[in-house]
Amino acid sequence: MTATTPPNPYTKNNPLAAKLLENRVLNKDGSAKDVRHLVIDIAGSGLTYTPGDSLGVYPANRPQLVDEIVELLGATGNEPVSLPLLTGPISLREALTSKLSLGSPTKKLLETLAARTAEPAEQAQLAALLAPDGSESCEAFLAQREYIDLLEEFPGARLTPQEFVGHLRRLMPRLYSIASSLRVHPGQVHLTVAPVRYESNGRRRYGVCSTFLADRATRRKTPIPVFVAESHFRLPEDPTRDIIMVGPGTGIAPFRAFVEERGAVGATGRNWLVFGDQHEATDYLYGDEWKRHLAAGRVSRIDLAFSRDQPRKIYVQDRMREAAAELWAWIRGGAFFYVCGDAHRMAKDVDAALHQIIGEQGGLEAAAAAEYVKQMRKERRYQRDVY
Repeated sequence: MTATTPPNPYTKNNPLAAKLLENRVLNKDGSAKDVRHLVIDIAGSGLTYTPGDSLGVYPANRPQLVDEIVELLGATGNEPVSLPLLTGPISLREALTSKLSLGSPTKKLLETLAARTAEPAEQAQLAALLAPDGSESCEAFLAQREYIDLLEEFPGARLTPQEFVGHLRRLMPRLYSIASSLRVHPGQVHLTVAPVRYESNGRRRYGVCSTFLADRATRRKTPIPVFVAESHFRLPEDPTRDIIMVGPGTGIAPFRAFVEERGAVGATGRNWLVFGDQHEATDYLYGDEWKRHLAAGRVSRIDLAFSRDQPRKIYVQDRMREAAAELWAWIRGGAFFYVCGDAHRMAKDVDAALHQIIGEQGGLEAAAAAEYVKQMRKERRYQRDVY
């Protein structure tokens, strides 16, 4: 936010109870993916944001999962439990629904179960997991499980509701890159969210916040506690500067906001998008919008990398290398370079491609190319929003 922007009235500790206005699937029929365009109503709240910011969302856990845990504890859900930072007790059901994380169990619970169970088979399994030389197997065991799995697998260890919740961490907010400009969509925040669903240990798993937004938040009814998390990810202060945006998959989100904002303020700098996904026919997120931006001149260039549309998989870093000379010309001319998306592979591959392109096109040795990229970072011309 600029210095003249008033502080947001809502914060992480005092979120706004917003409502969902729109929940639209972006993928076309036949896609292997499920990505949602979500519109959240903040009209009249005084909540503001700048392109590049994220929206913090406090989710609720799945009611079915809460019900199963309550049953496995032999409880009703009405039992009072005390949690740190709360002034008084709340019901077990409320604690499990909106206050506590039900995933990523810890070794501490295994130790408690081992001390409680009288079943020989359970004692033997827990002893093996907790043995001094069993740390790797214990870590692998816990990685495949949530708290409910441990209650199911060690029924001989009976815990009271208070003992159980004492092992759980707080349910933390999730941050999503904002996909809209407030100038273009006053009173709204747009998000691009891929609901997480997978299987482990023979059980279907659901991403807590992504499926809360995509599957359980009822339009115009469900309160969605939100706040704005300000980011380092920022457009150039000089609107004449060119920008290059690399954002495959849901990494497209902040760049939708960037282009909307640049169009709204009349920025004259050029915009270049590099986007990738699986199939152009089904997975070109906001494809119609990007085509309109290109036709209207709001975007100067779009390079697409659809990995499954040809025998050899093509990714955004491949498109960067194909356009190396032009990309270097933009960068040498002062363009800002942005990356958003997967930190584990994509961002590393894009970074490697950037170093290679600057080295080869600029006639620089590896060390000099690395120093050039380092200087870009210092000047805020190379920014990443990765997760």
